[in-house]
Amino acid sequence: MRKSLYRLTLRQMQVFQAVCRSLSYSRAAEEMSLTQSAVSQQIRQLEELVGQGLFEYVGKKLYMTEAADSLLQASGDIFARLDSLDMSLTTLQGSLQGELRLAVVSSIQYLTPHLLAAFRQCYPQVSFRLEVTRRSQVIQRLQDNQDDVVLMGLVPEDRALEFFPFLDNAIIAVAAPSHALADRGSLALAELETQCVLQREPGSGTRKACDDFFVQRRVHPQHAMQMGSGESMIQGAAAGLGIALVSEHSAAAFLRNGDLVRLNFTDLPLYRSWCAVHARGKRMSPVADAFLRFLREERAGIKKIAARFTVKG
Repeated sequence: MRKSLYRLTLRQMQVFQAVCRSLSYSRAAEEMSLTQSAVSQQIRQLEELVGQGLFEYVGKKLYMTEAADSLLQASGDIFARLDSLDMSLTTLQGSLQGELRLAVVSSIQYLTPHLLAAFRQCYPQVSFRLEVTRRSQVIQRLQDNQDDVVLMGLVPEDRALEFFPFLDNAIIAVAAPSHALADRGSLALAELETQCVLQREPGSGTRKACDDFFVQRRVHPQHAMQMGSGESMIQGAAAGLGIALVSEHSAAAFLRNGDLVRLNFTDLPLYRSWCAVHARGKRMSPVADAFLRFLREERAGIKKIAARFTVKG
């Protein structure tokens, strides 16, 4: 016999939503910082209240039942109303406070804490939850509505997203000081065809930007070495493995301390933009609204912050 739904808890609904997003008890447990048994217990208690099963295994894959579909829609309505209440209470209180949930691609991870520090100077009672990950995972997080705002370069065109550019992202060529091209002046881009070029994995925004750029310039590097992150590209270039095309913001510290040098290829830097992104129609919290307004209106201040990650020459 089904028990009263008035006995369900918000925590149970949060766990339930996590399982729906990942269709995995273990991944939901990791996301919620719980044990897998704790997640299973919460779902069992919720199923007792609903009076029906919420998930079922077919083979080794977990599927949502019709009851789970209905409950997921209802839980979304409940949390949307709570977000609306939070906005109203914040307005009445007259002081912005709360948590900003932010996800960023790895190539802007060095700059992001400085942006957050500048934002917090305006709103001291705001806190942050920052996730740094790959572009493909950032896109999945957008789909799963896990964050308030995402900062990334190349925004997918096939998704229902709203975004705006807030800062230039210069992609430059770097190498170890001992590299054969390090002491050369102006370099023709075609010289990359005979050099070992370090590149990101397929799906990376930097990788796609560089691939498109090479196609446009009719340059075809013959020797490539794939690296799994921007950090590994920078470290690989510093170790003498080859030439890396990376965001200037991520390479600045290595250029300043002499571990890397900037190569002066024609047609570089390659300029792209950092964008602030969120799902179209998403109900934004007061903190998220204020952060987006900060990125739009404080362009001069943001450029000053970014200048700390720029090396002349």
